[in-house]
Amino acid sequence: MFLPFPAHWTVCRLLLHSFLPLRFRVTRGALYNRLHMPPQLETARLLLRPAELSDAEPTQLLFPRWEIVRYLATRVPWPYPPDGALTFYRDHALPAMERGEEWHWTLRLKSEPARMIGLISLMRNPEHHRGFWLGLPWHGQGLMTEACDAVTDYWFGVLREPLLRTRKAAANVASRRISEKQGMRLVATFEGEYVSGRLPAEVWEITAEEWFLCDRTKNDT
Repeated sequence: MFLPFPAHWTVCRLLLHSFLPLRFRVTRGALYNRLHMPPQLETARLLLRPAELSDAEPTQLLFPRWEIVRYLATRVPWPYPPDGALTFYRDHALPAMERGEEWHWTLRLKSEPARMIGLISLMRNPEHHRGFWLGLPWHGQGLMTEACDAVTDYWFGVLREPLLRTRKAAANVASRRISEKQGMRLVATFEGEYVSGRLPAEVWEITAEEWFLCDRTKNDT
């Protein structure tokens, strides 16, 4: 049986969350049924709230920007249709969450929790496990790194997955830097189809063992 970390680590992560770094603090029902909606997470500056159908409206306003979509896979329609966000949440994201196949959180600043600023997702897809986007006004502030740390902890610590794999366009420097900061390894290159065309692309990975070792090392420094 795969045990990515000792039993006492699991107890600390899931039950004594008030003593953990903010990025893994689960603020709603940590001991929930994994096949249902995920809990709310938080970081030092962010609230990660499980996606709802009402998030379609702010997504439709924030998301359809070339700077956001150009390095996304071609399954994202472009030009983005007027009902693109509604279709995504209603027909894809929320049903997948109900099935326990995907986990989607909206990103909100703690200082302004009523305002959605982005989205981050985990998927049980063999080739790609995490995706995200952030509204343009909040770029360059390290917010997505915080969000990625929180959901990566969730992927390994709660869902007990052994490996996190991400695929990205090589030109997506901001996403690449997040992978580097997280201690992920570049394991493969390929040609991928993106909204902006066919581009060189990369596969990055990190195992549960590597993640928790890196996590403890950071906490000790």
